[in-house]
Amino acid sequence: MSRKKFKRVLVVLGGTSGERKVSLDSGRACVKALKTRKFIVSTFDPKLKNLNLISKQKTDVIFNALHGKDGEDGIAQSYFEYLGIPYTHSGVISSHNAMNKIISKNIFRENNIPTPNYFTLNRFEFNQNLIKKLIKKKKIIFPIVTKPINEGSSLGVKISNNFSELKKSSQSLFKKYSELIFEQYIGGQEIQAAVINDIPLGAIELIPKRQFYDYKAKYTKSAKTKHIMPARLNKSKYLEALRLAKKAHTALGCRGVTRADFKFFKKKFYLLEINTQPGMTNLSLVPEIANYCGISFSKLVEKILLDASVNR
Repeated sequence: MSRKKFKRVLVVLGGTSGERKVSLDSGRACVKALKTRKFIVSTFDPKLKNLNLISKQKTDVIFNALHGKDGEDGIAQSYFEYLGIPYTHSGVISSHNAMNKIISKNIFRENNIPTPNYFTLNRFEFNQNLIKKLIKKKKIIFPIVTKPINEGSSLGVKISNNFSELKKSSQSLFKKYSELIFEQYIGGQEIQAAVINDIPLGAIELIPKRQFYDYKAKYTKSAKTKHIMPARLNKSKYLEALRLAKKAHTALGCRGVTRADFKFFKKKFYLLEINTQPGMTNLSLVPEIANYCGISFSKLVEKILLDASVNR
């Protein structure tokens, strides 16, 4: 079906991940936007129905508004492709690789995109002596960031300033996650850059009042993270942020919209991760970047939708 002939849109939202609430907010906002663009819109929540049942829906295209596990890690995408329905955002492999922080960081390094030093451990390998050896080998100093290898929205992220804190945070996380990544904490500016349909759009700076831009800072109004658009970078560095975001988008084989999360420290960018299905709420960054660039929220959603295809 021609993209121009998309008429009936199924917005897939909610799901079962820790980001369910944000996904519901994103999905509802996209439903509203698509209706203003004269699409016929319905919704589907994988928490309430198995994804196979999408085959019973009358739809031309899927707008994937899921976040987190089973939604942006290639699982939902594999269902969409099996059913042969065009869908938005990145495909099975690129979604899986972007969600897995180990795979994505290896891809960044292979493509000369700077990323913080790190090592990984599973719960069976964990002991304090081994961590000390790896920290020395990888030339990592405190503070150290510990996080799951495949969560989104900064869920499960902890920052430790010494071995005692690191041991405590690791033991806590290993109760829920089987594998963790230990990464050098990078100070400096929080810079996030958006790419849409292979075109770098803009870069925004964040000044969180919390220790870092965590889940609460992202989605809670009371956290009052300050947004500065455009980011406070000179022209050369601003363009570099966009170039690196596009390079990462391409290296991972992404489609639709992505958001690259950087730290800018001592005149150097460090890519932390790339988000293949960034939030689409009233507090989300990609819509804010797009609005600054003259793209309304409804137009942004339509642009994402019209890039949909079966094989991503």
